[in-house]
Amino acid sequence: MFSLADILTVTFSLFAVIDILGNIPVVLSMKHKKVHFHPGIATAFAAFLMILFLFGGEQFLKLMGVDVQSFGVAGSIVIFIIGLEMILGRSFFKNDGDLGNSGSIIPLAFPMLAGAGTLTTIMSMRSVYSIPNIIIGILINLVIVYVVLNAADWLEARLGKIVLHAMNKFFGVILVALAIKIFAASIMMFPGFK
Repeated sequence: MFSLADILTVTFSLFAVIDILGNIPVVLSMKHKKVHFHPGIATAFAAFLMILFLFGGEQFLKLMGVDVQSFGVAGSIVIFIIGLEMILGRSFFKNDGDLGNSGSIIPLAFPMLAGAGTLTTIMSMRSVYSIPNIIIGILINLVIVYVVLNAADWLEARLGKIVLHAMNKFFGVILVALAIKIFAASIMMFPGFK
């Protein structure tokens, strides 16, 4: 049932899709905009979404009247807007200061950590890998996410403002490109586009 090769494949695949290192500029940008978040809450909510979609993703979306393609399009639009924020230095999301750790859920846990790409990847992995191997891969990634979120201030101090500013713009472009890729792939899956 347990396969080290499968666990490593799942872990690295999710690591690439979650891209927590690429999200460091987003996390720091949120801190600078006084968007409050808690690493534990963000990680726990991302874990909840990942496990939910592992066991019943398609059924959950159907229950809500949403198909996987529409979910992918919606997630890509949110990621696109976040990327534009990073590139242009403008805020499109309103920060309601009285919501405490509101940034922990949106946009950090979803769609940055457990976005459409991550959740769709997890759903599709069920057809190839056993559930215990997928769960271990998810847990390894969540530990990495939690450590990186907690080390954001340390990373900012070590890298410096100029490097972080350049990284912010660069990863903003990467996010926009990723959003377009997810959008295009989701659109192509709609009936009539094949």
